[in-house]
Amino acid sequence: MSARLLKKVLKEQEELQQHHSQPSTTDDEDGQDPGPSPPAASSINPFDLLIDDEDDSQINPQQDDDQEVAEEVSVNMHKEFVRNGTKSASSTSNKKLKKKKKKTERENSSSTTNKILDKPLDVILESLSLDVNPSALSRQQDPEKAKDVVEEERNRGKQCLTSLLEVDPKYLNAGNELRRIFGSKVVKSFEKNNQASSSRQLRGGRRVNHLSRKTYLVSPSDHWPRWDGSLSMEFLETKNGYHYFRYVHPPSYVEAQKAFEAAKSIHDLNGIASILLHHPYHLDSLITMAEYFKFAGDHEMSSDAVAKSLYALECAWHPMFTALQGNCQLKISHETNKPMFTSLFTHVKNLDRRGCHRSALEVCKLLLSLDSDDPMGAIFFIDYLSLRAEEYTWLERFAESYKNDTSLWLFPNFSFSLSVCRYYLEREEDSKNDNLDATRANSTDLLKQALMLHPFVLKRLVEKVPLKEQFWVHILKNSFFSSDQTGIPSLDHLINLYVERNYLIWRIPDLQKLLKETAQLVIEVLETDRNDAKDWACVRKEAFSCDKNEYAHLLVSDFSDSVSSAPPEALQDFVVDPRMRDVQNIIQHANPPNQRHPTREIANRSALAVLFESMLPWVNYGDERDIGVDEGNQFDEHDH
Repeated sequence: MSARLLKKVLKEQEELQQHHSQPSTTDDEDGQDPGPSPPAASSINPFDLLIDDEDDSQINPQQDDDQEVAEEVSVNMHKEFVRNGTKSASSTSNKKLKKKKKKTERENSSSTTNKILDKPLDVILESLSLDVNPSALSRQQDPEKAKDVVEEERNRGKQCLTSLLEVDPKYLNAGNELRRIFGSKVVKSFEKNNQASSSRQLRGGRRVNHLSRKTYLVSPSDHWPRWDGSLSMEFLETKNGYHYFRYVHPPSYVEAQKAFEAAKSIHDLNGIASILLHHPYHLDSLITMAEYFKFAGDHEMSSDAVAKSLYALECAWHPMFTALQGNCQLKISHETNKPMFTSLFTHVKNLDRRGCHRSALEVCKLLLSLDSDDPMGAIFFIDYLSLRAEEYTWLERFAESYKNDTSLWLFPNFSFSLSVCRYYLEREEDSKNDNLDATRANSTDLLKQALMLHPFVLKRLVEKVPLKEQFWVHILKNSFFSSDQTGIPSLDHLINLYVERNYLIWRIPDLQKLLKETAQLVIEVLETDRNDAKDWACVRKEAFSCDKNEYAHLLVSDFSDSVSSAPPEALQDFVVDPRMRDVQNIIQHANPPNQRHPTREIANRSALAVLFESMLPWVNYGDERDIGVDEGNQFDEHDH
């Protein structure tokens, strides 16, 4: 007989004896009749004889077969005995056994908890720690280890920032957003008309169909040339969890860049157009032509040129350049990276003008994530796009977690936009009958804080929106709201950017009512205690302490909805950096007070060039009235 089977039989016999003893004790205590008793078990263990037989079998191995048969018979008899005995016993005492087991389990649990509580606290902590010893704890108290902990916290903050600036590719397609707004039928009819107009723009030659590369930022048109691979990107390094890259120009692109600089120096738009004939994806030429078409009033051609530049830039991406995940850096300090920022910022404005605010928000996230220094001022655009796209929850999370700092509310745009964001979130929670978070400030408190910190915004908003009710005249008479200048250059410039970009938000009647009530509340508070105004003035001066305008590189016109246009004759001298040129100066340049076109010099010039130039209607070489006029008094448009 095997030892495992023997142990099993002995275990069953011990359980049977326990079942017999427990009902008898409980029945005696209750004074009840124990009922029919099971058949008495034999006091002699029959397996002892088997053990003896096994010892004898070692002496007489010929009797093994007889002993195995006897063992099987005895095991079967024992199993039948156990079944018959337990049936009668379990039927009478099943409920009492369950009560008894519960009682014993409670006693065991209480005893174990008492044992744990009796242990000292150090022992408990050591038992809970996984392979932690006092030497490791002492190492954590070292200054070097403390620095490592700080670095880990910074890395966590960067991971949180990358998750906030992660771009959702499905919202980058402006066509999908237009379909959600206007319907697929309207968009399809518009696309058919657009394709017909683009096919008419093709000059000569037969149209060659080719498969364009699929990209995230823009959808390439059929009439675009094939990507020529004239641009590439190289990986620089990995630092603090970010991958750094820069664009690289091959020799052919460098030659085209030299030709562009030469054409730009003599203000030759035709020369730039000829560069695009041979190098259709030359970035600076595309950006310059986009600005030209914008001021000429052809916004469709302008958007097409910007989309071409973005298509070329994305086709050149490095395989490791996962820009949509927010973990890549493309510093604008590298000269070859600048077209990426210019194209993305222009693309954001084009999407916003088309009403594709969610797509513009995703592109703005990408623009902000590419350079932590934010050279294009995307941080002063992203709050407006979030409100227009109704991404209120994301805006609050972004303001709380950006760069692991909560100082964004000091900027005028975030100070007012967060109050508007909270106002709409409160309306959503009221409509859903959700419980409001008592730990968060409500919209009135946030707007009150914004008006106390930046009271100069109110007068600018009243003029820009405009708010013409008599009530606003009464409010602006108060000394706290009467001024529109802070005397701090940086803050005044940021207020101008905010009012120019976000004034449309305050045309909603509900928000005007909120602004009106909060402004009245601020006046009442200041009448009781003027020290609050002094405290907020100290905060304002400390937050913007620089005497110079730190944001002078951000033009107010770049954040404006209005697009200035100029006649073609005003654009002859256009090929300069458009960010350094005011269109009004161009128009005044082209149309002087005497309404006469500026004369051109013809000395030391080719006769053939002068002949072709004279055919242009806006070119003036002077007439007999100009004879005798001092050359120093003549107006030379190239000097400007």
